[in-house]
Amino acid sequence: MNAPLSAEDRLDAEDVKRHRWWGWGLEDVTFNWRNKPGFAPLAREVIGLDLHTMPDPITPDLSEHTVPASRLGEDARTALVDVVGEQNLRDDDEFRVVHSFGRSLPDLFRVRQGDFERLVDAVVYPGSEDEIAAVLRIVLEKDLVLIPYGGGSCISGSVTPDVTEQRPVLTMNLGRMRKVLEIDDTSGLARVEAGVYGPDLEEQLNALGWTMGHFPDSFTYSTVGGWAATRSTGMQSDKYGDIEQIVRGMRVVHPSGIIRTKAVPGRDSGPSVHEMIMGSEGRLGVISECTVQVHRTAPVRQVIAYMYPDWEHGIRGMHAITRSEVNPTFARLSDGPETRFSLALVKAPESTKSKVMGKVQDGLFAYLRSKGWDTKEQMCISYVCFEGTKETVEREKAVVKKIVAKNGGISLGAGPGAVYDQKKFDTPHLRDFLLNYKVFGDVCETGASWANLNEVHSKVYDAYYKVLADHDSQGFMFCHMSHSYHGGACLYFTFAVPYTDDSTALAKYYDAKNAVQQTFVDLNSPVSHHHGVGTEHLPWMVQDIGEVGAQMVRGLFADNDPGRNLNPGKVLEP
Repeated sequence: MNAPLSAEDRLDAEDVKRHRWWGWGLEDVTFNWRNKPGFAPLAREVIGLDLHTMPDPITPDLSEHTVPASRLGEDARTALVDVVGEQNLRDDDEFRVVHSFGRSLPDLFRVRQGDFERLVDAVVYPGSEDEIAAVLRIVLEKDLVLIPYGGGSCISGSVTPDVTEQRPVLTMNLGRMRKVLEIDDTSGLARVEAGVYGPDLEEQLNALGWTMGHFPDSFTYSTVGGWAATRSTGMQSDKYGDIEQIVRGMRVVHPSGIIRTKAVPGRDSGPSVHEMIMGSEGRLGVISECTVQVHRTAPVRQVIAYMYPDWEHGIRGMHAITRSEVNPTFARLSDGPETRFSLALVKAPESTKSKVMGKVQDGLFAYLRSKGWDTKEQMCISYVCFEGTKETVEREKAVVKKIVAKNGGISLGAGPGAVYDQKKFDTPHLRDFLLNYKVFGDVCETGASWANLNEVHSKVYDAYYKVLADHDSQGFMFCHMSHSYHGGACLYFTFAVPYTDDSTALAKYYDAKNAVQQTFVDLNSPVSHHHGVGTEHLPWMVQDIGEVGAQMVRGLFADNDPGRNLNPGKVLEP
């Protein structure tokens, strides 16, 4: 093993990155529709939102809401301060509100409404595995509830306290534990603390020529421990794998001691403790450290955009790429509605070069229409990322270009692909923007076999638009295919639901979301591909894994946490 990497001293709680209390990320990043000439017309057409007549939104003010007092007793508070220090035990209003909600749409709606029926009572920031263990002992001795917290980006309710919980609730934020501890050059493995955020992790690895290659949409506001606890998948999983392939070993603070799963290439030690912890969402303990696969950064990286005449041609192309000799970093296909939405987000050209490119695009689309393409509703954009040596990238690009052409598509080159690669983490800010105007914008994702992909795609649309028809409501849905495997891929649906009455808004939202989720399980697809279970997906878990499977998982939780102190109510009920 190499010597530990240098890193800054531990931060105090105040300096650990956190979301604004009412939305995603920091307040210096927002969605701007005015420099995107195609966005306002699309919003007016599909969700009835006329942005030109709307006033600028007012930034929510926490002081306008009543924040209930903490229920944490003085004895417990003193004991916790003795472990982490006064500066790393936060029970002020803003910290408690931020840590009481993830970033699901129901969470964001409720926090904006000041619906603070049950907040966490304090937030503790340990700086070491020993401090995690000491805090856990206090939790058990005082009969508190402990919710482990990564970056707070989950959209499944995994960090939200149960409103019926009467015991004091403590959130444990691991953001002070953010170091890459060491790298094994020979094995390509790195030991990292579980609280490191994606950008901090990659910065430390990149400085030595390495990457983990895991880039979920939540990358800027999520942590390694959170990825493991919720079975995350990054957009480059085609090459680097899902988090369960990346994390090879873990250290977990359990009520009975430390669990250590070995960082080995394979294991045949009976039922896998490692796999039991993956996706357990804090119900089996607190992940303190992960040993992860790392790779040398590629000398060349290119994202190439392609266009297909419709979804059917695109899916055939994606399937052929997966079956080919190439090994793309990612291959993504947007359906017709998502392609239309993506084009509506293009900024107005300002430079001479961008104006020329705009005219080239207009000419290309006119040509495609002359060939029978529907460039408004049906054509589908695709992005494929290539990494490696220059020779490898050029060879694989040539193979993919032939596959795309064979399946009726064309190459758009590296320009659009570069824009996509630069903006890939911006979409969560759009949800905050839409909520300002009484529009829910949310996502549901699942996996499907290649044989069933088109059926799932079609029937989810049918289910969603039936709900809108029942409500006599406008709305919009789009989808992309990503995360390709030998047997299938992920389908990632985004939908918008406008509402007018705050008192019935969530009921309307859940009608739409529940219809989508039920369609997933009815078609033998999982309740989620990579967003975790939490409380939002819990209602379908028995349908997903079966009653016997659910009984096994309940038994696992009950045996390891008989007092229900560790994030109770998530994944499965008792």
